[in-house]
Amino acid sequence: MVFLLAGALVAILANQAPTPGGAPSQAPPPPADPAAATFSTNVGLLLVAVKADKASDYEAVMYALQAAFAAASDPDRRAVAQGWRVFKAAETDAKGNAIYVHALLPVIAGTDYRASLWLDQLMEQAPTELLAKYKDALAGAPTRLSLAELANMSVAPVKK
Repeated sequence: MVFLLAGALVAILANQAPTPGGAPSQAPPPPADPAAATFSTNVGLLLVAVKADKASDYEAVMYALQAAFAAASDPDRRAVAQGWRVFKAAETDAKGNAIYVHALLPVIAGTDYRASLWLDQLMEQAPTELLAKYKDALAGAPTRLSLAELANMSVAPVKK
């Protein structure tokens, strides 16, 4: 999983401008809703394990979400979509589940990145069948990672 995470970060951050280094801030308090996909830094990853036989259903839901974002005219919703990319790992997890990495760069503070919430908001009550496919595809709760840059290897270190 660490190799997968490192590979995803390299691909995502390769063309991003360097940000000031520094130690990560104190651990954030847990979100009010334990299922919330919110992040405490400006870079977030959401790792989603999907049942192997339900991968096509999950992908159909992601494409529906992508289409809904593309049709949105609200600038705030467009801003959320601008920094949200979804990758499928070539490898599976130890249980054979497909792994999807949602890369959020930059994270918009206070935004909950749960796909089901966005489908509901963007589609004005998403079809029950679509939400059921999404829920049934998940192999477990997604892993949420708020990331703070430690070092950008393409620039000289900043002396402290």
